[in-house]
Amino acid sequence: MPPVGRLEKFDMTTQTLAPVAAGTRSSERPVAIALAAMLGLGLLFMAGFSPAIAFHNAAHDFRHTQNFPCH
Repeated sequence: MPPVGRLEKFDMTTQTLAPVAAGTRSSERPVAIALAAMLGLGLLFMAGFSPAIAFHNAAHDFRHTQNFPCH
């Protein structure tokens, strides 16, 4: 304990480092978006023109739920 009447000085110098993000780099983001869009459109195209009527109907119903004109 410090003597009575005497102030003790606390030096609070701590350094905090910003955490590094574990996501994609900003240069990789456009490539990831383009790849996801191509994959999604490819799946929609294949399901829309599929000979299996269940796939076609599912894609058709999905287009209607998204307000996408299909007729």
